[in-house]
Amino acid sequence: MLVGMNLPETHSALARRATMTPHSISEAQPLNLAPKYNLKTDRRNFLARAGMGLGALGLLKSSLPAAEPAKAAPSFARSSKFHLGTVTYNLAQDWDVPTIIKNCTAAKFEGVELRTSHKHGVEVTLSREQRAEVRKRFQDSPVQLMGLGSAFDYHTPDQAKLRKDIEATKEYIALAQDVGATGVKVRPNGLPKEVPVEKTLEQIGRSLRELGDFARDHGQVIRLEVHGSATAHVPHIKTILDHADHPQVGVCWNSNPSDLDGEGFDHNFDLLKNKIFSVHLRDIYLEDYPFRKLLQRLGGIGFTGFTLAEIPPSADPVRVMQYFRALWLAYQGLL
Repeated sequence: MLVGMNLPETHSALARRATMTPHSISEAQPLNLAPKYNLKTDRRNFLARAGMGLGALGLLKSSLPAAEPAKAAPSFARSSKFHLGTVTYNLAQDWDVPTIIKNCTAAKFEGVELRTSHKHGVEVTLSREQRAEVRKRFQDSPVQLMGLGSAFDYHTPDQAKLRKDIEATKEYIALAQDVGATGVKVRPNGLPKEVPVEKTLEQIGRSLRELGDFARDHGQVIRLEVHGSATAHVPHIKTILDHADHPQVGVCWNSNPSDLDGEGFDHNFDLLKNKIFSVHLRDIYLEDYPFRKLLQRLGGIGFTGFTLAEIPPSADPVRVMQYFRALWLAYQGLL
């Protein structure tokens, strides 16, 4: 018998306790309802019972039908003619390549434009082996490396600097080919006050024509971003493209408020509609721009390229990207 364990009291004993005075209760033995145990005997009985229980549980499990695999949630979204991606400026500027792939996959973004100087590190300084690794990472994922985003602009009146920038762009085009991209984004970024506007626009165009030849030889295209405080004026971009006059040179429509200047959005869109190679989208909830109309016009010209979210950083980036995609689909009538 285990030390300190007493036999349980009978009903009559309990009844007698009920009639005790407080004094007699204090002198009585403590009330103890613990059952009597035999360590050896009860251990054998417990193990036997436990073994039977486990065996029965095993039989019960084997008799239950196998759980059906979880069904995917239904999707009411229809496919777009366009592709959705992001620019690493600014949302993904602090993401390395694995994080870019992971987050884009989670948000169902199909591609990315890697802007130079960001954490992804895809720069002309990469070795041949490192370039091959970047290429393989994207090829082995559902995310396409659709392009590289440079900061070359070609408006400088300094001809030595201009030549240096053109040659640096060629290095960047070669990098794009090596990592599996399809093109390089460049930009005009200003109009020097000391130079006639037409002369600067012609210089940018001629530079792009030379780069178009180089891009063609490397399986790439040049995407001229509609960019810059003065050069974002859509008629200026049209003049630049006319001077370039090259099939490998087109524009990256940038969704600027200035797209509505002059004769309005439709007129400006029509000036460039045959040369739109890609599109940058700001936050498409903004009411200062006709984003739904832009997507409708892109559909009307048979555009099938990338529309890229160029939006601010977020502490919850995948969720923001998911909301962006939902609104992007809704504007197209696909959700």
